[in-house]
Amino acid sequence: MRFLSKLRRSIGMVFVLLTLSVSLANASATLLLEEPYGKLGFFTATGHAAVYLSRVCAETPLVLRQCAPGELGAVISRYDGVGRYDWVAIPLIPYLYGVDHVDDIPLFADPKMVAFLRDQYRRKHLEAVAPDLDGGVAPGGNWYELVGSAYDRAAYAFEIETSATQDQAFIQRYNSAPNRAQFRTVSRNCADFAKDVINFYYPKALHRSVVADVAITTPKQMAKTMVKFSSRHPELEFSRYVIPQVPGSAARSTAVHGVVESFFKSKKYIVPSAVVSPVFAGCVAAVYVGTSAAHFDPARQAQVYNADRALEPPVGAEDRRSFQSELNHLVSAELSEANGYGEKKLARMMSNAAPAFDSDGRPMLRMLIADNVVNVGVAQGNIFFTQSSGRFAAQILEARLREELRRGNPPKVSESDLEHDMMLLQKALGPAESEFALRSARSLQAGTQSRWTPAASRQ
Repeated sequence: MRFLSKLRRSIGMVFVLLTLSVSLANASATLLLEEPYGKLGFFTATGHAAVYLSRVCAETPLVLRQCAPGELGAVISRYDGVGRYDWVAIPLIPYLYGVDHVDDIPLFADPKMVAFLRDQYRRKHLEAVAPDLDGGVAPGGNWYELVGSAYDRAAYAFEIETSATQDQAFIQRYNSAPNRAQFRTVSRNCADFAKDVINFYYPKALHRSVVADVAITTPKQMAKTMVKFSSRHPELEFSRYVIPQVPGSAARSTAVHGVVESFFKSKKYIVPSAVVSPVFAGCVAAVYVGTSAAHFDPARQAQVYNADRALEPPVGAEDRRSFQSELNHLVSAELSEANGYGEKKLARMMSNAAPAFDSDGRPMLRMLIADNVVNVGVAQGNIFFTQSSGRFAAQILEARLREELRRGNPPKVSESDLEHDMMLLQKALGPAESEFALRSARSLQAGTQSRWTPAASRQ
């Protein structure tokens, strides 16, 4: 069953990668629909919108230029309370993960590590928009949302083909126009900015909804209208993918809604409204049921993004169960208990450690183990950099795999991701941990060596 499933998926993947490789190599504009999280997710579920331009790079956070060969472009967005500026541009990998290189992305992150990575990146690259306070203290404000977005939330990406000529015109326009703060929640929010950027490339492509969002521009409406625009222009390369939230101890982000949809689905709003004015509540329900934006699924037909490789389909339900069974055998309940595995215990260990960088600039933790300070790597590039890393690496990788295998929407992982992480876990456990580890390692290596080839970047 697994073999037939792999064969069907491999044939389909070849076709997908061949078609996607053309669009990923060319210039493109990608609308990022980012899920709400934390307190913002409780009070409003509209999320955030930004635009990733694959061939427009950030000379500085406030100056744009054309990308050189090998560069991945920048994410440009409007935030409230970031200096005195209307927009800021951040290179793609730092915007998503707070580091400069793919191998430096933590495999499992806690809030302390995320705050450390953000502040270190700010000190190196963002002093112009978020300078130190007196005494070298990090400033307040929303600058942190410019760095490491994928630690806080998942994002849906809607990518459409553009041209070098359009990029050059965009750079000239935005470099020459005043960049002064103009954020207003109702009329000039992040989704309004994203709409203006996409409409610069394709006029009137995106528009707000007077009914579903009471004339407020929302990220979900922008995604819906972008999908509709692409369907009307099949000559333009278009793709959809999910950027998963990095596995970690922070709460997972929540589903993104429009204005009326958010009101209707929130008991704290709709229940009191129904008591005070049943007619009003009924009108809200009618608008929700009657608007297509409320039923728009941003995860539909979405591939899964990984900074190491091209886009791939999400793992299927059958394979998810198979990987879950393999993980449960590889790390038995007895072994987990004996070694202190578990996401909660891992989170406590990480919160008691001091984040730092190793000699290669990769994130690590200084941990106190048996009265000794031990440096342990947390990224793919350094998780095995000492002989004593195996036990902690296994904890990191088991927690990562359990998060990746957890059901939910949006998709979190592809089959290649799971195979890769499972092989890392087997390496961390060592061949003596279990007879199953040996058998599974040989099986996975035989089935994946010809399929899984990490790339330096999405080119």
